[in-house]
Amino acid sequence: MQLEETLKQRRQVKDILLMTHIVLGYPSFEVNRQVIRQMVDNGVDCIEMQLPFSEPMADGPVILKANQDSIAAGTTIAACLEFGAEVAAAYDIPFLFMTYYNIVFKYGEERFLDRARAAGIQGLIIPDLPPEMGEDFFRLAKARDIAPILIFAPTSTDARMAELNRWADGFIYCAARRGVTGKKSQFGDDFHDYLTRCRKATDLPLAVGFGIQNKDDVMALVGKADMAVIGSRTILLVDEQGPDAVGPFIASLR
Repeated sequence: MQLEETLKQRRQVKDILLMTHIVLGYPSFEVNRQVIRQMVDNGVDCIEMQLPFSEPMADGPVILKANQDSIAAGTTIAACLEFGAEVAAAYDIPFLFMTYYNIVFKYGEERFLDRARAAGIQGLIIPDLPPEMGEDFFRLAKARDIAPILIFAPTSTDARMAELNRWADGFIYCAARRGVTGKKSQFGDDFHDYLTRCRKATDLPLAVGFGIQNKDDVMALVGKADMAVIGSRTILLVDEQGPDAVGPFIASLR
């Protein structure tokens, strides 16, 4: 698929790739534009754009608040789709949508996928849609060259990883720890054993997220994963210092 090929090509010339996360409409679409430019100009390889949902169960307090504030400001799915098309056309990196299944279900699966494909979106992360419930949806996505990105967790058995890999495409998202996003992760022996199991389970690139906050965290993944995912940290940075602080922060990570 296009996403997997693009990431593998980028990985050939970089020790590790960077993926960032933004919540669409938070604090505004105009700030989203500024932040994305900062990210791309400073070497981000992939951007995950979250369509806001009122109860984002995989997300910690920073991203939860961003979701709720975006919804309160009137962000719509139609506006998110339009914004996705705008930035995917403007920048030569993959853009993904991340959201929760209720959003897709309410909008209509095929309608959502058709709009995402028309927008140039290359992958989807839907944390609350397991293969047991999502087989048909994953098939529909793959038919449109949109990669269903599934999530390994430290609690995943080898058998479960094999089943998730059977449906996944693009890359595998490896949650660095149990729980929700935002809290800093620790990379001890258990974590390295976990990543070894992840690598054995798939030929897809491995992206590690949940609690990646600084250069030391990113460098700890070199040689063990293909991509580091930065989420809550950049949202906090925009809250505290404004969008112009994002570029220097991204540049400092490698």
